[in-house]
Amino acid sequence: MGTAAAAAAAAGEGARSPSPVAVSLGLGVAVVSSLVNGSTFVLQKKGIVRAKRRGTSYLTDVVWWAGTIAMAVGQIGNFLAYTAVPTVLVTPLGALGVPFGSILASYLLKEKLNILGKLGCLLSCAGSVVLIIHSPKSESVTTQAELEEKLTNPVFVGYLCIVLLMLLLLIFWIAPAHGPTNIMVYISICSLLGSFTVPSTKGIGLAAQDIFHNNPSSQRALCLCLVLLAVLGCSIIVQFRYINKALECFDSSVFGAIYYVVFTTLVLLASAILFREWSNVGLVDFLGMACGFTTVSVGIVLIQVFKEFNFNLGEMNKSNMKTD
Repeated sequence: MGTAAAAAAAAGEGARSPSPVAVSLGLGVAVVSSLVNGSTFVLQKKGIVRAKRRGTSYLTDVVWWAGTIAMAVGQIGNFLAYTAVPTVLVTPLGALGVPFGSILASYLLKEKLNILGKLGCLLSCAGSVVLIIHSPKSESVTTQAELEEKLTNPVFVGYLCIVLLMLLLLIFWIAPAHGPTNIMVYISICSLLGSFTVPSTKGIGLAAQDIFHNNPSSQRALCLCLVLLAVLGCSIIVQFRYINKALECFDSSVFGAIYYVVFTTLVLLASAILFREWSNVGLVDFLGMACGFTTVSVGIVLIQVFKEFNFNLGEMNKSNMKTD
């Protein structure tokens, strides 16, 4: 009886549920960050287009810098959200930035957004709500010791080695030859780096809790935090470079939509291996999250695949009247 009680208590500590206030605050920050991030690609693309017209570098354009600052603000917001709620909840909410970016692009970049695109925006938002309802509400890694144990897990180390090999292949061999003509090359690089950025961000939040405590673990926490900061910084710099390369060659809305789907999938995979947040999700919630993610993906496809179709409700009504 005593052993069973101790095991139950240990399990409860390993899957501590955040307070409702922390969850609400984390959700609010995640939603705002996704909207800010949704504007970054559009603003940066606008700056690149303006700079090309003037024949200057986009580094001299104010709009491009506004997009860059917005990206920094959005990433800071994501950092705060990752420390408050599970990764599997924060990352999919980035879907809200896709319809927002598409609407913004239709005004700033004159990119098309027809009735199917607007329906896609609605579906993306609805899918995000479903994701929020069915997401896990507890943390599987809550201490520095647990984090260190997860980081040295052979499965996670093997996954990171595979990601590193793929990144080296993409950056040094495939990107120079096929990057400007194949959008998936740059998207794959940026998305694979998410396997480092998101877990590093969440790990920094966990390690920072012990840095200012006067105990033997504070030094280990400081070292771990510095290592994760270095990994995060390098990953963000490389991501930033290839995002701008992609925006120079491809439509910002198309890039943002495909990037969301691939990035979210790989980040959820990395988080599932490292943090095991999916272990706290029941069958109903798992199916609900799968349906929510599918709804979001369908909405994004509607926004992008049919964006070149020139039709609206008025034209559909006219065609129906002619048929009658």
